[in-house]
Amino acid sequence: MDKFAERVLRAAKRLGATYCDCRAVDMEREDISVVGGMPRAAVHAHQRGFGVRIIADGAWGFSSSSVVTDAEADRIVEEAVAIAHASALAKKADIVLAPVDAVQDMVPHQADIDPFLISDAEKMSVLAEATRAMMVPFVVLARGQMQFLKERKTFASSEGTCVIQDRIESGAGISAMAASDRGGVQVRSYPMSFSGDNAQAGWEFIEGMKFLEHAGPTAREAVALLSARPCPSCVLDLVVGGQQLALQVHESCGHPSELDRVMGMEASFAGTSFLTPEKKGNFRYGSDIVNLTADATIPHALGALAYDDEGVKGRKVYLVRNGIFEQYLNSRASAPVVGEEPMGAMRADGFGRAPIVRMTSINLEPGDLTFGQLIGGVENGLYVDGIRSWSIDDRRLNFQFGSEIGWIIKGGKLQDMVRNPTYTGVTYEFWRSCDGIGGPDLYHVWGVDNCGKGEPMQVAHVSHGTAPARFRQVHVGVLHE
Repeated sequence: MDKFAERVLRAAKRLGATYCDCRAVDMEREDISVVGGMPRAAVHAHQRGFGVRIIADGAWGFSSSSVVTDAEADRIVEEAVAIAHASALAKKADIVLAPVDAVQDMVPHQADIDPFLISDAEKMSVLAEATRAMMVPFVVLARGQMQFLKERKTFASSEGTCVIQDRIESGAGISAMAASDRGGVQVRSYPMSFSGDNAQAGWEFIEGMKFLEHAGPTAREAVALLSARPCPSCVLDLVVGGQQLALQVHESCGHPSELDRVMGMEASFAGTSFLTPEKKGNFRYGSDIVNLTADATIPHALGALAYDDEGVKGRKVYLVRNGIFEQYLNSRASAPVVGEEPMGAMRADGFGRAPIVRMTSINLEPGDLTFGQLIGGVENGLYVDGIRSWSIDDRRLNFQFGSEIGWIIKGGKLQDMVRNPTYTGVTYEFWRSCDGIGGPDLYHVWGVDNCGKGEPMQVAHVSHGTAPARFRQVHVGVLHE
């Protein structure tokens, strides 16, 4: 592959490109699903190919192919250069890349046990046992799924960088759906909603979830929600659990910090951003205790990376420090526009897409409170957790989120369970109302494998480190039964 990349880079230079990078990807994916103790599907997929990105006439060109041959390399480079020349006809300014150090590196994966060496039968057995245990009275559907990825990515650029990165991801989750005429349909999930939790790890990560141990309690909570009281509709103090807070960070912190949204390069799929450049360094995003980081260096985090798809070394930066907005998620081309250095946030979905600005691991840094102190500081409020629904406007300001479960807080103690809890707010007003964050013992980095962005849409694997946090005077219960 090194010789292949060299051929690509030579051809691009010969055709007049002032910059070129070649990114080759060899990836396997496996998806396992079980319903009610019975196998549903085992899907195995493999893709191999390369993408070529060049600058010619001051404009970008990109092309890709799943045919990895010398003749195809020459054709793809010619196509990418032709696209750049065509793009240059409509350019407003030349593309200028921030300088980065050339590196040569090989990065191993972080898995202890290769999940692709574990049989489908063993994986399905784990899920079957757990989903059978969830089939208690009133549970009408019990699901379990696992997903695994193994990837080798080779990146080489005309500036002298050559990086090979190996990556293994593992993830899984279970859920119980209960139904009755009185309570409608209720769902509880473990360890997280939708695809569960995900990490850069191997089979040992799946074993650590202990699904059978958590199957019964998960199902019983789903059933209990059927007879729980509806969420009140009023203004209350709110304690948001770590799972739900991961969604809050994702939608109201991660996406608005993407510099391509701010510059108008991302708009039609999921909106722009209210974090315009004049706010950088002075806008109060949250209270003094709110610190939001983009950290690509967290071991095993799904959004961590050694180098992004521009060959930029991943690092930790503060998006918000002590409540003040400080930095964007950027690229080599966009960082200089706002006086920043590249921080390693450019990634592509497979070899067939050009990289765009994506989240790495976007985290609300932990505070120092215990869960008891968070709840104990609320006289009249609500505790919510478990992701159920989300909605946010096209500037990432007004949001409405729904959780799987909630509990009324009275006199600093958890009281009655609540079904269909929802809350709404304005991003900066919500974060400014934060007056308590759980400590490191409550902190967990959640892996999210379904972040969509761009047209054509690209799916990125990101992560969010969170601990439960407390917010004052939040409007809850915006949906009525």
